[in-house]
Amino acid sequence: MARKKRSGGQSESKKEMPLPSEDEGTMLCVVQRLLGAGYLEVVCTDGNTYKAWIPGKMRRRVWMHEGDVVLFLPWGTRDMKGEVVYRYERDEVRKLIASGLLPEELLEEVGEEL
Repeated sequence: MARKKRSGGQSESKKEMPLPSEDEGTMLCVVQRLLGAGYLEVVCTDGNTYKAWIPGKMRRRVWMHEGDVVLFLPWGTRDMKGEVVYRYERDEVRKLIASGLLPEELLEEVGEEL
């Protein structure tokens, strides 16, 4: 019996990249360290370091590396934890820097180059 063919990747039209918003409470962060077991250590634009959880829908589909820029949603608890909402591609990071949403100093702090 022949296998079904899957369409590879995304469709022709690219999905629009989500931006950080105050009403949703999301912010831009850079991955500083991989902790394991689905957790990351991220440095955010507010200057704080958080422990970020990778949700199950992203865990085996989107791979995270040190220096990646992610959209982060803090849980609002005192233990500085939250979850990753989206990982930005390299060209999307350039757009964020050009629009002024992501300071270049944050990338330099982690040691990432574009």
